[in-house]
Amino acid sequence: MKKDIHPDYHMVKVVMTDGTEFETRTTWGAAGDTMNLDIDPNSHPAWTGGNQQLMDRGGRVSRFKKKYEGLGI
Repeated sequence: MKKDIHPDYHMVKVVMTDGTEFETRTTWGAAGDTMNLDIDPNSHPAWTGGNQQLMDRGGRVSRFKKKYEGLGI
């Protein structure tokens, strides 16, 4: 393998949105830096199941339900 082509792994502190902290190895920043997250699995709707809304524009959902209501699904 070629020498000096791989990034330097080092330890950084990660601070979640709720204030919890952990240390991990990364190539981000410099050794001893602190990464403050704006979005994390505790707060992002993709992980928490956030507010999903099904919008019925032009009655498409109602037409679909009416069309397939007899299938027993």
